[in-house]
Amino acid sequence: MRRVVRFGLAVLVAVGLTGPVGPAAVASAGSAASGHPRFSALVFSKTAAFRHDSIPAGVAAIQRLGARHHFAVDATEDAAAFTDANLARYDVVVWLSTTGDVLTDAQQAAFERYIRAGGGYAGIHAASDTEYDWPWYGGLVGAYFRDHPGSVNAQFQVATVKVLGRDTAATRPLPRRWEREEEWYNFRTNPRHTVRVLTEVDERTYDPRGYSVPGGSPGMGRHHPISWCQPYDGGRAFYTALGHKAEYFNEPLLLAHLLGGIRMAAGVARFNCGRED
Repeated sequence: MRRVVRFGLAVLVAVGLTGPVGPAAVASAGSAASGHPRFSALVFSKTAAFRHDSIPAGVAAIQRLGARHHFAVDATEDAAAFTDANLARYDVVVWLSTTGDVLTDAQQAAFERYIRAGGGYAGIHAASDTEYDWPWYGGLVGAYFRDHPGSVNAQFQVATVKVLGRDTAATRPLPRRWEREEEWYNFRTNPRHTVRVLTEVDERTYDPRGYSVPGGSPGMGRHHPISWCQPYDGGRAFYTALGHKAEYFNEPLLLAHLLGGIRMAAGVARFNCGRED
């Protein structure tokens, strides 16, 4: 775990002294109030393309998790937060439904250095619909978004998620077969040969055809990953495609999944994320 977090950060943010980011850019959950935080997370939710109206609910949910589980949470949509000095304050950066080209070249370079120094990345939902022209980020997130149902079929469908092993913090709280509604993403590539897949959605339980092809694009087949993790370029990466609707961030199982993934990426929970067999 990166030992660069400073307890005073939450206090400084609370009084508007946020250092290089600026007082308008960061909102703090105040989760360090009960004592020294176990780790520190930055939630980044800038969008340059489609914007999910669930972002405020997602930020609030992660802030509540921080308050309950004793980790500090700051939230920003200001890409100026991506400097060496500021990123060094955090154990994990959570990309929450970011879309499009959100960082400059200099900011991208700072984030690459952060990961190479042992930092953590947690991507939620549209984080895979981000930075298509930055190959390093594509490797970090694991796979880019392609499409989802919603042309010849319903955009939101109830389906069954298969949990592939319950030996990680992100999967331990989940049932082996988890039935829930979601906007089920199809990806441009299947990352299962380079990452450890944590959950798959069973395409036999819903109609996976996507909107990008007239008549519906094909699904991803028998092994359709939904969440995964991997060591990447010196750091730790976790991604889950779950979390489209605001109401989903009230689901206890989804919150447990997110909490486990964030803790793994931060380095405070076991990161057993080598390439799957």
